[in-house]
Amino acid sequence: MRLYQLDSYATRFQARVVRAWSDGKGHYAVLSETLFYPESGGQPADQGVLRGPFGEVRVLGAYEEEKAFGDVVHRLSAPIPEGAEVEGEIDWARRFRHMQRHTAQHLLSQALLRAGGYHTVAVSLDSPVCTVDLEEEAEEEGIHKAEALANFAVYADYPVEAFFVSEEELAHYPLRRPPRVQGRVRLVRIGDFDLAACGGTHLKTSAQAGPIKVLRWERYKGGTRVYFAAGWEALEDYHAKHALLSRLALAFSTSPLEVEKPVRKLKEALYALKGESQALKEALVEALLPKALEAGVLLVPEAVLGDLAKRLLGWGDRTFLLLSPEGRFALLGPGKEAVLERLKALGARGGGREVVQGALPKERVPQALDPGLVS
Repeated sequence: MRLYQLDSYATRFQARVVRAWSDGKGHYAVLSETLFYPESGGQPADQGVLRGPFGEVRVLGAYEEEKAFGDVVHRLSAPIPEGAEVEGEIDWARRFRHMQRHTAQHLLSQALLRAGGYHTVAVSLDSPVCTVDLEEEAEEEGIHKAEALANFAVYADYPVEAFFVSEEELAHYPLRRPPRVQGRVRLVRIGDFDLAACGGTHLKTSAQAGPIKVLRWERYKGGTRVYFAAGWEALEDYHAKHALLSRLALAFSTSPLEVEKPVRKLKEALYALKGESQALKEALVEALLPKALEAGVLLVPEAVLGDLAKRLLGWGDRTFLLLSPEGRFALLGPGKEAVLERLKALGARGGGREVVQGALPKERVPQALDPGLVS
């Protein structure tokens, strides 16, 4: 029996080990009844412990042995004996967050349908940032309206109830989407706001799911993927971002909501400096080019090593070795293979086709600067 479908708030239960086995991947057990929700419908599995004569064993996860209400298989940290009587306890903090995510997803999916006619085709609830995949390409206005509507449903404090109906009775219920199972179907109703077929764990009221915050959205497989956070995890996300914004505001001696202005100025200054830096690099390459052509081996700043090497490619009949004080080098020309072997004798490593790039120990740079190395 799946006890979690009867009471999502229960945390402990008694059961018997019906089957138990181990393979090269882990240890597993099927119980006579369970509170552990198996990973399904985008919701992660419960975790917790099983206690018995064997001691205490952690439940690492759970999954359905087969679809359409097959046995729930518990993945364990150690083997347990068949026939043993056990007491199970779920990780309640983990379960409650999953309930917040799942109930919030129902509210948001219904809100997206009402606000923009957007139909949910898939969901993922396996991390604090959850996703809802929509069949249609959503517009910004529709998503903002849906977020507001979902939170109005939170504030309305609708009761959440789960119940089973037969397949024949389904036609009498205005479901948000058709069920994916046959036979007896479990429905989850949130007041008069949402009604959907669902086997997951849910809260007692919609108020416990809030706040619901849409974080971003993007085009995805011809439709839209909406990212959201809910409940405690939405508050944690807000806390982290507020703390970051406050630190930035303090650094710029401004208020949190005014941080964008000094950041924009800093970005503009950075772009200007990058332009000046590029101009200086180009001027330096022009100044070093005649010296490289004259010497063949030249010590140059690492920042212009690659740019100067590209300029020297036009002199394909000559071999050049450019070295930085830190030991980086660029080697090109018909004799580069022979020069590379000499550099390797000094501890160098590198490779490449037109231009061989690499490094050698910094203390060996003076030896590599010998003009005879490339002659």
